[in-house]
Amino acid sequence: MKIHEYQAKGLLKRYGFPVPNGEVADTPREVREIAERIGKKVIVKAQVHAGGRGKGGGIKLADDPAAAESVASDILGMTLVTHQTGAKGKKVSKVLVEEASNIDNELYLGMVVDRERESIVIMASTEGGMEIEKVAAETPEKIIKEWVDPGTGLMPYQARRICFGLGLKGDSFKQGVKAVSNLVKLFGEMDASLAEINPLVVTAEGDILAVDAKINFDDNALYRHKDVVEFRDLAEEEPLETQASEFDLNYIKLDGNVGCMVNGAGLAMATMDIIKLNGGEPANFLDVGGAASVEGVERAFRILMSDPNVKAVLVNIFGGIVRCDRVASGMVEAIKNIGDVSVPIVVRLEGTNAEEGMTILKESGLDFQTAKGFQEAASLVVKTLEGGG
Repeated sequence: MKIHEYQAKGLLKRYGFPVPNGEVADTPREVREIAERIGKKVIVKAQVHAGGRGKGGGIKLADDPAAAESVASDILGMTLVTHQTGAKGKKVSKVLVEEASNIDNELYLGMVVDRERESIVIMASTEGGMEIEKVAAETPEKIIKEWVDPGTGLMPYQARRICFGLGLKGDSFKQGVKAVSNLVKLFGEMDASLAEINPLVVTAEGDILAVDAKINFDDNALYRHKDVVEFRDLAEEEPLETQASEFDLNYIKLDGNVGCMVNGAGLAMATMDIIKLNGGEPANFLDVGGAASVEGVERAFRILMSDPNVKAVLVNIFGGIVRCDRVASGMVEAIKNIGDVSVPIVVRLEGTNAEEGMTILKESGLDFQTAKGFQEAASLVVKTLEGGG
């Protein structure tokens, strides 16, 4: 789960990580009042779940409260388009009004879970303000890494090594060591999946500040963090993904036109790959899970068909725990209940009760196209888009 920058900074502050003085607002008048309370130059920042806000016109500096109110009028209500929002962009309904920092140096500090090493990996770089992926591709030697053993936790020498690598000195070094330690503590206690401070700045006064912050959380651990769940902003999420989550379906919308319904995340990834290898573009990732019920399959199919970009559907089921006949019954019920389904549907069933499932499809009176193999199914669904199915 993602949260807004102002929410992330609230958590950072709770854990003793230094952040600029600021407040969130949803009207230009509120922005002016906040700027008056701050009493200095402020930055007005659009609050959306996307990076690149500055380049898209979503971050502006204001010298006084009147200017802050003016730029807020431009930002609030705008559709902000960045490289992470897609062409449709995202509507801005809130802004963060923050005291402008006297920046001397910009750094990068972040951490994620390294699944191969089963530990948290801290990443830091002197190239703050840039995308870490770009730094990794062009100047990987500028990325410092430390792995935190979950059994022992962060060792003091590791925090110091990070700060030495960032070139921090004196009081800035001491603040940096404490900041790294506090971020690791937040990451572990809050079950985060990503924490990123970019840039982490050193001010002209020698203070460390998180000028921008991004924190994501492990959805599977949210039951332990009711306060984090309250941060969820449904307006920032894809509506179909929100709907799917209500039914415990794993769904991610993509930009293609081939709808995919699969059981198992690994098979779903492989299905998307083979669709692309055959010249198609997957429209989604949809994993109905290992114990899909008839009702669950119907709900999944309804979500698939709610995407107007879907021009063909590939159902790829390998029956282990899930029964192929149950999936087939769910699809038949879904199509009958939905009514007019005009897109071609290609089905591949293998494993538990696959023959029974195929019989249900054939006797349904509906226009299913069936395939026996993985490659055959992918090739067939792409051909249907080309008019050759």
